[in-house]
Amino acid sequence: MLHQIKVIQAIASAVLEGGRGTNGTAHPKQPEKALKLYEFEGSPFCRRVREVMTTLNLDYEVYPCPKGGERYRTEMKALGGRRQFPFLVDDNTGTQLYESQAIIHHLFKHYGKTGQTPKQYSHYPKVPVLALAGTVVNGARGVWVNKKILKREAPEKLLELWGFEASPFTRIVRAELTELELAFKFHNVSKERWQDQGMAILRLKPGQYVPLEGGKREQVLKLMGDNIQVPYLVDPNTGVKLFESAKIVKYLRAQYGA
Repeated sequence: MLHQIKVIQAIASAVLEGGRGTNGTAHPKQPEKALKLYEFEGSPFCRRVREVMTTLNLDYEVYPCPKGGERYRTEMKALGGRRQFPFLVDDNTGTQLYESQAIIHHLFKHYGKTGQTPKQYSHYPKVPVLALAGTVVNGARGVWVNKKILKREAPEKLLELWGFEASPFTRIVRAELTELELAFKFHNVSKERWQDQGMAILRLKPGQYVPLEGGKREQVLKLMGDNIQVPYLVDPNTGVKLFESAKIVKYLRAQYGA
């Protein structure tokens, strides 16, 4: 029952943002070196950046910095000089950036098709009312570190998670990763066209799912099998591969939270 409540809250959070962070390009300009984002799931300013990452369909490394956490907050302060989120490290351009709007301009400049930031992403309100409301509706999950758990050392290898920003089931897993301070590589699986819309078991286009030829989803399908379903977690430290948000959360708590 608790998990179902989380799902309902996560769906409401996505609706409040108007579905931003769902659709993206089929042919991303993936950087040679991984982008690194220091952030936390419940931050409305970080959410802005994650939405653009999905729009550009970029993969990136996430270093969760929940309030009360120390593992990556200390690391990012050593890099940038202050604890402010989000914080982007782009080793491809030698850039380190604070401020969500500055990061968004940087992403479109270097990894967008035209090098220009689209109007809908150029002028965010100073107070992110909708994103903040989404955080509240989502129960403020992914804001604070989980102090009830017995902390372990960070795993040797980054966990890997496939999903997209607006996916409510993916949001639940990202919140858990944040609260456990587990770094991970996020593989965006944006919706590339209308045939991709809907859940894996209930897409708008009936019949066998066929991704756009030459698109990013075509490559993802080879990884997942006969359909694309998110979230999908791979833990290279243990060899575990899991679908279903409830199963993933249960695994993360058992493996890294106690």
